[in-house]
Amino acid sequence: MTDTSERPARAARRPRPVLVGAVVVVLLWLVVGAVGGQVQGQLSGVQENDNASFLPKDSESTRVSEVVARFSDSTELPYLVVVERADGGQLTAEDNAALQEFVADVPGLELPEIGGTLGDYLVGGTPIVPVPSQDGEAALVAVPLDGERGSEAEGETTPLAVGAEVLREEVADVLEPAGLQASVGGPGGLIADFSEAFAGIDGLLLLVALSVVLVILLVVYRSPVLPVAVLLSAVLGLSAASLVVYQLATADVITLSGQSQGILFILVVGAATDYALLLVSRFREELHDEPSSWVALKRAWRGTVEPVTASAATVILGLLCLLLAQLQSTSGLGPVGALGIAGALLASLTFLPAVLLIFGRAAFWPFAPKIDHVHAEDAVGSRTLWGRVAGLVERRPRRVWAGTLLVLLGAAAFVPQFEAGGATIEETFLSDTDAVVAQRVLAEHFPGGSATPLQVVVPEDEAQVALQTVTDDEGIESAFLGVQPPTPDAPAQPPPVVDGMVLLQATTTDASDSQGAEDTVERLRAELDDVSTDALVGGQAATNLDVLDASTRDLTVIVPTVLAVIFVVLALLLRSLLAPFLLVVANVVSFGATIGVSALVFEHVLGFTGGDPAIPLYGFVFLVALGIDYSIFLMTRVREESIVRGTRPGILVGLAVTGGVITSAGIVLAATFSALSVLPLVFLVQIAFIVAFGVLLDTFVVRSLVVPAMSYDIGPRVWWPARLVADGGDSGPGRHAAGAHPDPAAVDRTD
Repeated sequence: MTDTSERPARAARRPRPVLVGAVVVVLLWLVVGAVGGQVQGQLSGVQENDNASFLPKDSESTRVSEVVARFSDSTELPYLVVVERADGGQLTAEDNAALQEFVADVPGLELPEIGGTLGDYLVGGTPIVPVPSQDGEAALVAVPLDGERGSEAEGETTPLAVGAEVLREEVADVLEPAGLQASVGGPGGLIADFSEAFAGIDGLLLLVALSVVLVILLVVYRSPVLPVAVLLSAVLGLSAASLVVYQLATADVITLSGQSQGILFILVVGAATDYALLLVSRFREELHDEPSSWVALKRAWRGTVEPVTASAATVILGLLCLLLAQLQSTSGLGPVGALGIAGALLASLTFLPAVLLIFGRAAFWPFAPKIDHVHAEDAVGSRTLWGRVAGLVERRPRRVWAGTLLVLLGAAAFVPQFEAGGATIEETFLSDTDAVVAQRVLAEHFPGGSATPLQVVVPEDEAQVALQTVTDDEGIESAFLGVQPPTPDAPAQPPPVVDGMVLLQATTTDASDSQGAEDTVERLRAELDDVSTDALVGGQAATNLDVLDASTRDLTVIVPTVLAVIFVVLALLLRSLLAPFLLVVANVVSFGATIGVSALVFEHVLGFTGGDPAIPLYGFVFLVALGIDYSIFLMTRVREESIVRGTRPGILVGLAVTGGVITSAGIVLAATFSALSVLPLVFLVQIAFIVAFGVLLDTFVVRSLVVPAMSYDIGPRVWWPARLVADGGDSGPGRHAAGAHPDPAAVDRTD
């Protein structure tokens, strides 16, 4: 009897043309996945991970680099091989002989993955000579790689990355048997270490993220079908985004860094899963009332398309605000992340509904929803988790939001302790990479700035005065005019002149990645301005300082812009000014509390002593843009329910209905961002913690307590200047449209 009565429902549920269309949509997405999946593996070949390439063209260190390039036919990006005895003693004649053998072999080292030799990518005319330290316990070998040619993508790698590998192999073959130990560092070695760290993005990071999400979805759905469909939707959205990102990065329209690529993967997986959770939850909710899965899906799609699209639009617009950044690594993340969110949105609103249409109720097997008219809002007033939360909000709204905000503000008081003034090489990686070890040995045996000297460009007629000014500075170990330092075999020569300018190079007493070196740059820029207004100071320390200044400027410009954009989106979505203001304020306080807690964890638990200056901005954009999602999911449902029930009952129902799905979405997003911690970079571990903790704080505290309690306390005025009238009018898709409205008189008494 049951089967007979359900046959018409099945026919109405899945009309043949609609079913055929769903199959076509699925097949088209599979084609996109096949093409985009291949391109995804090639993204590492178009990355840029050098700080100097991220700076704006008008920064002082960038202008110096452009002038210095005119003094040579190529730009050097040297490997610095730092050698010392394994027993820590003085270098012997036998050690020097092994060093000479190593140096002689360097140009002929074959690059197996690319073809040719390392010598094909070296700067011609620059000798490779071991330079002993003053204490006689170490030697420095500079291998002058051609920066432009060495950084060009060759398949999925670069000559720079392969060159570092073959140098390390040569160290093992020639120097270690002689009792020497050596590390490959310097600018070339550092970028190679970054490339190796990001090499796990294509495989390990995505595998970890998807595995974590799969486990959570299996627990949430207790079904083998839905988790696969949701994850496939995320992967296909990522493939579509990767396809576009690769084309734009190849054409130099955007700058893709390893960090941006890692964040892209996590954003797409997390966002696509969140959107899927909302759609599937609404679909299951409708199936409790509607025999036809086709009708239920239409209602679910209509009920979720507005909040999901608004959520995606908020994140996309927030990310696009990063285009205002001066740092190209930050501005590049904007369109990269926005394309990722767009891919997640498109897949979630097309591919996933098509799959749900094809499977119908079977998608929830073995726990398919029955026609029992059991609704999530029935939990209001019950002893279930969300029933109790709703009851608490109803009984003591002011105590709930005021007390919770007080705790959040207390956590935010620790924000000044957050370290984001820059990180040394040792503070960049979680473990000792070759470049980190090389930097440490350099600091022990050579002046701090030996690896990367300051480069000063001055007019020719002011060269000697500038040289004296630089030499007299307390932070300078030595200085000379010209491209190559004078040696006993090659005494000082008149420096080359290009367009009336000469090059002055100086070694700082402090390491180039230290605060001391940056302070020296600031002093020299001020002192040399008195010598000539055309004098410019560049080099690695100057680049680090310019990056810090640009990051500070980006933070002050982008933060208010993001807040303004989010407020406008919320105002349009909720047709209100007060509600969006409350949501933005609550999320800003939540962000402050997250940064305060993070400061304590990083310093006292994880032992991080420095931080990338871009971390606060990245954390703000992700947390405010993503954290506001959960308030959007809640308040759009509250508004829908308030139209037919009244504001205060609508808040309680909205909280009960969305409680489970939003909590699940928050856990999924936090778990996916936590996957970033598998990459050995302090920056990504810090971002992973900030976003994961912040999202959970938004999910369990801001969305569950602060926002509903504050809205309940304010009552109908929360929709100011609009006014909702619970008059039994059209409530939109779903069972309320069928006339299941409460007694208007009861609504009036409640409000």
